[in-house]
Amino acid sequence: MTIADNALPDEAHQGRLDRKTGAIVFLAFAAAYFCSALVRAITATLSPVLTQDFSLHARDLGLLAGGYFLGFASVQLPLGSWLDRHGPKRVILYFLSLAVLGCLAFSMASSFAWLLAARVLVGMGVSACLMAPLTGYRRWFDAAMMLRANSWMLMTGSLGMLASTLPVQWLMPLTGWRPLFWILAAMILLSMVAIAWVGPKWDVAPTLVASRTARGLAGRGSRDASPLSPVQSCSSRIGAAGSSPSGAGLAWGGPARRPLATMVITACALPGGD
Repeated sequence: MTIADNALPDEAHQGRLDRKTGAIVFLAFAAAYFCSALVRAITATLSPVLTQDFSLHARDLGLLAGGYFLGFASVQLPLGSWLDRHGPKRVILYFLSLAVLGCLAFSMASSFAWLLAARVLVGMGVSACLMAPLTGYRRWFDAAMMLRANSWMLMTGSLGMLASTLPVQWLMPLTGWRPLFWILAAMILLSMVAIAWVGPKWDVAPTLVASRTARGLAGRGSRDASPLSPVQSCSSRIGAAGSSPSGAGLAWGGPARRPLATMVITACALPGGD
């Protein structure tokens, strides 16, 4: 039994965590997101050293930055489904394993191609560090606490980017850039241990049953008979809005030429949304 299994006993708040347990869970996931932001921005600080060691050009440095985002973006579409199905704890632990391997591979790189491949792997590995906890907070915290936790997570990411500047420059003369990535790998491993220890279990079945019951009582017909995850439900409503003439006009037409984001927000806010 983990620490986070101490959920509030009230059935109306099933899955909610008490204040102390919630703070511990938040710190564990925040540590992982701190490392994510740090490893994202660290190559900007290391660019002079990498340029000297590998004879890189500006285009190579830009490609290194793009490689991170390529790996990050490549898993975003299935990530939402995996989080709903398997839960934040399991998904983030698998992904952070890739981040550890990526950091170790980057520290041992002997060519630009090796650097780039390691950077893509790191991007894939940290791709769940924000969305995993945000998915969990939706169930573990009440509305007011969830808003605070989401804001604190973003602040944690900003602190990670700050840590990639002067602190990294101070450590460089002492350790060199390769051991820095060993330290990053160790930090990610520690955050994985914390998440594995305190992360709440994710039981999908009650959520699906409750969703099916609520939709049936609402009398919305066979279209809502199958349980949809929040991501899938929102996507279906976006598709419906986009396929209708009014939805198409909202997205592309009209004198105001409203952006597509307006249609997305409107579709997600339709009655029956999760």
